[in-house]
Amino acid sequence: MRKKVIAGNWKMNMLPNEAIAFIEELAPLVKDTENEVILCVPYIDLFYSLLTVQGTNIKIGAQNMHFEESGAYTGEVSGKMLKSIGVEYVIIGHSERRQYFAETDEIVNKKVKAAISNGLKPIICVGETLEQREEGKTSEVITKQTELALEGLTNKEVENIIIAYEPIWAIGTGKTATSEDANNSIKEIRNKISKIYGQNTAQSVIIQYGGSVKSSNAKELFEMSDIDGGLVGGASLKAEEFSKIVKYK
Repeated sequence: MRKKVIAGNWKMNMLPNEAIAFIEELAPLVKDTENEVILCVPYIDLFYSLLTVQGTNIKIGAQNMHFEESGAYTGEVSGKMLKSIGVEYVIIGHSERRQYFAETDEIVNKKVKAAISNGLKPIICVGETLEQREEGKTSEVITKQTELALEGLTNKEVENIIIAYEPIWAIGTGKTATSEDANNSIKEIRNKISKIYGQNTAQSVIIQYGGSVKSSNAKELFEMSDIDGGLVGGASLKAEEFSKIVKYK
């Protein structure tokens, strides 16, 4: 039985003092959940957040990383650096990174491998645009992104990654894929993994849904057969709302 993993992606929001206050408010609200709770915070909030979550069941993740361990990459942060301060998770290949910062499937794959080699658990984002969806290419796009992101990984490595299916047309728009559509797309991703790595590995992989997840639709989404929680954007910036998503039952 796969566990539910609910991760908040704060994007470029929250100053350190705000992050501390948020975590202090959230921690008692989610302390009894059986679900895994992750906050993926901006770089400047990482250290403060890691200190504040001590003694709680909240995990901390980063929103991006470079695939090299060190070097002349001004403004970048490596997986080795993230691991050194206690970060456990890192989002890789978010559609905003692909769209605004020209991240390719090849770069995503390099980052995934670098994350794993540094003991980080990657949350790999895949998803189609509205145009691709309307052209009936959803399955083709998301399964190819998945295949390329995982290229060169072992079965054991694949079993320990998280995939977030985020239809790009639903991110921050208020639009959400129906629970059936989201579940079917995630089944397609799982089937692709099964073809490459086998059924046992495919059934072990946590696959989340992301795209305007909120407390009012979390239960319907997360109770579908193949949806293992969510990667939550805007709703993760309000502690009470995010706690309701975490405790969706």
